[in-house]
Amino acid sequence: MKKIPLLPDRKRPLLFAHRGCSSLAPENTMAAFKKAREIGAPGIELDIHVCATGELVVAHDHSFNRTARTDNKGSGREIEDLSLDEIRSIDVGGEHPPLLEEVLEEFCPGMYIDIELKSRKVFNDPLPSLAAKKIISFGKKILESVTVSSFNPFGIKTFKGFCPTVPTAIIWSAGKDIPFLLRRGFGRVISSCDYLKPVHLQASRFRPFPRVPWTVDDPALAKELLAMGCEGIISNRPQDMLSL
Repeated sequence: MKKIPLLPDRKRPLLFAHRGCSSLAPENTMAAFKKAREIGAPGIELDIHVCATGELVVAHDHSFNRTARTDNKGSGREIEDLSLDEIRSIDVGGEHPPLLEEVLEEFCPGMYIDIELKSRKVFNDPLPSLAAKKIISFGKKILESVTVSSFNPFGIKTFKGFCPTVPTAIIWSAGKDIPFLLRRGFGRVISSCDYLKPVHLQASRFRPFPRVPWTVDDPALAKELLAMGCEGIISNRPQDMLSL
């Protein structure tokens, strides 16, 4: 299958602010994304879930237990079990969790965005198709400003079936929460992805496949990875990476 180029019109190295500028503002909030734009980061990375009423909610974890700063954290329930009205009542840093469409409207095409699918199912997961339909609904400008990634190779494979022109990546690390067979990048075969998002410790694998490692907060390490041929990096501290 022909590989889709990774944001070919964007300046190298690519720089994605991890969950927004999460070292200076609460992660995965509009404040964090605006802070990334304010400091001059060209791109952001975020995570999405589908909630019980079908909207695409920007959040990393499967619940708000860690990130919500009030007693109202959705009662410990997973995002997939919460309605949009319930999610709107949750405080994640002085604001409610944003929707993917709100972020796309505010930041594209001025910035590029890596959308991570928090997908855990092999079959019948609505998230990949809903994400594809939402991206397509924004038209050409958005299509040329986004990438989609996931630890789940089946989610990426499904997404590509709905939206084959957006570059996709498989994410991996050697963490114990990752299925054994996927800890060294084997998901690239299942997913037919276009580029790779390894943890930075595994960024030397699969050269010359395009790679964007995470999470890189040391400028010296970033320079080593770029010298290794990586297309860019994902960082909690994009403010320290602007001169790369």
